[in-house]
Amino acid sequence: MRNSEECAEGAGPFISRLTWRLEEGGTAVWESRAARKRGTLAVRPAGATESSARRAGAAALDRLRRLNGVAAVSFTAGGTLFALGAALAQFTAERPITSATVYFIGGVFFTLGGYASLVQAINAPRRESTAGALATHHFRWWSYEPGRIDWLSTFVLFAGTLVFGVNLLDSFLQGLTTQQLNRLVWTPDIIGCLLFLISGHLAIAEICHGRPCIHRRSLGWWIVAVNQLGSVLFMVSAVAAFTRPETGSQISVAVANWGTLTGALCFAVAGVLQAFERP
Repeated sequence: MRNSEECAEGAGPFISRLTWRLEEGGTAVWESRAARKRGTLAVRPAGATESSARRAGAAALDRLRRLNGVAAVSFTAGGTLFALGAALAQFTAERPITSATVYFIGGVFFTLGGYASLVQAINAPRRESTAGALATHHFRWWSYEPGRIDWLSTFVLFAGTLVFGVNLLDSFLQGLTTQQLNRLVWTPDIIGCLLFLISGHLAIAEICHGRPCIHRRSLGWWIVAVNQLGSVLFMVSAVAAFTRPETGSQISVAVANWGTLTGALCFAVAGVLQAFERP
């Protein structure tokens, strides 16, 4: 590479990794997840055989650490509560309103975790020049940057939690017909699951730079993989929860409950792991 020449990698129009030669010699590598989660980029000086991490400023790292903590605790709590709600529905004779209440509280935590993840992406340190350093902007609660894969992934995740909120609120309604159940409760559920799957696919594309990959030693890869497994199980649960018009019963109550329980545990485990992926 000549001076300032860049090598970009990613999925489709999205760039998730950039490699470029520094003016003083050596190379630098920016990866969107490393910058967003740990506030770092990798620099290998001229003549060196290994890269070292260059970090953003202390204020930026503290900001990322706090947002990551909020997201990790929220997803752990949300996943745990969803698992509890599914267990109550499957193994006890509690009224449906009890499980619906537990689900709703868990959904609040999921929404908080989704928004914290989006804000973390919005405020991630940026690589803005050919120098081997990251720049930090003033704090923002919102931005619109669909050209960034990390922003799009976390935005779709947050949107999915909001749609789930509609499903959880409507589940408190009583005396619904089969058609109303499918329209007001099941439809938001299936849309939310689809958005979770899309978000997970984008997260995998981000960490794998557009190619299928297995990074057993990467904490970020494990978090993304476990979350995506949870999304798949949520989708299985949603499909099984469809109420058949001809019978007025769900396709499989047991599959719906077990899918929710195991999927929620995946999100809880990923939340615990996320607590360690920080600056």
